[in-house]
Amino acid sequence: MKAFSRLYTELDETTSTNLKIEALVRYFRTAPPENAIWAISFLIGRKPRQVVSTRKLREWAAAAAEIPDWLFEAAYDVVGDLAETISLLLPRNFTVSELALRDWVEEHLIPLRGKDLEDQRKEILSAWQQMDQAQCFVWNKLITGGFRVGVSQKLVIRALAKFSHIEETVIAHRLMGHWNPDPEFYHRLLSANTEDADISRPYPFFLAHPLEDDVDNLGPVNDWQAEWKWDGIRAQIIKRQNEVFIWSRGEELVTDKYPELEEAARKLPNGTVIDGEIIPWAGNGPLNFSELQRRIGRKKVSRKILKEVPVILMAYDLLEFNSEDVRGNALSWRKEALASLIAEASETGIMLSPQVSAKSWEELSLTRDDARSRGVEGLMLKRQVSPYGVGRRRGDWWKWKVDPFTVDAVLIYAQRGHGRRSGLFTDYTFAVWDQNALVPFAKAYSGLTDAEIRQVDRFIQRNTLEKFGPVRSVKPELVFEIAFEDIRKSSRHKSGFAVRFPRISRWRRDKKTAEADTLETIEALLGSQ
Repeated sequence: MKAFSRLYTELDETTSTNLKIEALVRYFRTAPPENAIWAISFLIGRKPRQVVSTRKLREWAAAAAEIPDWLFEAAYDVVGDLAETISLLLPRNFTVSELALRDWVEEHLIPLRGKDLEDQRKEILSAWQQMDQAQCFVWNKLITGGFRVGVSQKLVIRALAKFSHIEETVIAHRLMGHWNPDPEFYHRLLSANTEDADISRPYPFFLAHPLEDDVDNLGPVNDWQAEWKWDGIRAQIIKRQNEVFIWSRGEELVTDKYPELEEAARKLPNGTVIDGEIIPWAGNGPLNFSELQRRIGRKKVSRKILKEVPVILMAYDLLEFNSEDVRGNALSWRKEALASLIAEASETGIMLSPQVSAKSWEELSLTRDDARSRGVEGLMLKRQVSPYGVGRRRGDWWKWKVDPFTVDAVLIYAQRGHGRRSGLFTDYTFAVWDQNALVPFAKAYSGLTDAEIRQVDRFIQRNTLEKFGPVRSVKPELVFEIAFEDIRKSSRHKSGFAVRFPRISRWRRDKKTAEADTLETIEALLGSQ
């Protein structure tokens, strides 16, 4: 646990990619397999779910620190991060446990879920008493389900590849799908034998970057394949040894949630892996993504919801063909083979994503302008000769989305962020006018520069009107342009509207509060879709 806490501190204290990789490699060189595999699991985002409510943790920590609840809450308000607040306030012992990471996780963390509240309290207090501040901080991150540090899965894969001298693509493939964080899997993960036998395992997804440059700079339009950017859930369908597996991009096995796709995939030949998008579909076109959300997260999919929200897989790419990995073949070859495969299967549940033809970039741009009326987000541009890569890489695949909707809204609430931004107010709620009243419209957490965040934070500190726990209401004086991808009526929101992917596009210093947009403006945007 000491070594893992030290690694966390090293990763958290630098923004240098190279220094983070060096820290990870140093850790893997010395960590026993039983500890290293748990570290990998946490670092790539497979954090445990929260087992104890934050309210109870705050109550127990305040009692352990022998301070009143109000003083704990005041400290929490200043620090902004619960795990760090607890680690700073608890009295420290001179005797620190030498228990390993695996033992803390398997003997203390995981069993917490099955204990009653009093036993949980005793277990957590005992753990706090055996840890120094760094270990206590990491432990608190784990028990609150909020463990995250400034590394991506891709960065961990790079470090493992450097440590083991195994190709990144092999490491990435092995980390996909279900696996147990035990020494046996750790040895398989770093095995020099690259013939993996797990029939259910998907391939790492290849992701596109947003197109930032002028499209004319991509070269001849004929060098590229254009297709619609569908709005759904990215997924892979796998058919191997007469079994079907459907994996989401979030590495969740969702086969049982889409029985119609499982049935369609059974008509595919063995040794097939298709990359595509799960889309709610009725008749000849897509339904709004909000319809698909009615199926997401359900433990059981009823006949009623299957009938009301049918889905298809819009097939983009072919990753495995006749049990061979064909990701290295040119996109044009893979797409042609995919078309033949779907045609032979004669299955309407799996549709080939059609190519959008154009003789020039200008013509393609005009076609893109029609995206919203087709229920799509824009175009995908893929180089005809490109292989299927791993992760998000520039050059071969680009997202060419239509311009987002924008609304000028007023900042009315703020809350402190997490991690590096735990000391700053970075989580904002924005409102628009409904006659003479400001109505909450959207929340946004990204889009400002670090300098702008500090300026907004100072404004919030000086212009707080009320406090509601960690939330502050502020003087309605700052106006921001909020961008979002989609808008729908919603009875669950005070404004009556719900938006997708809201973010701050710019600070409207040139506008006064009275000039912010209204609900009528939003109604007009809804009608323009």
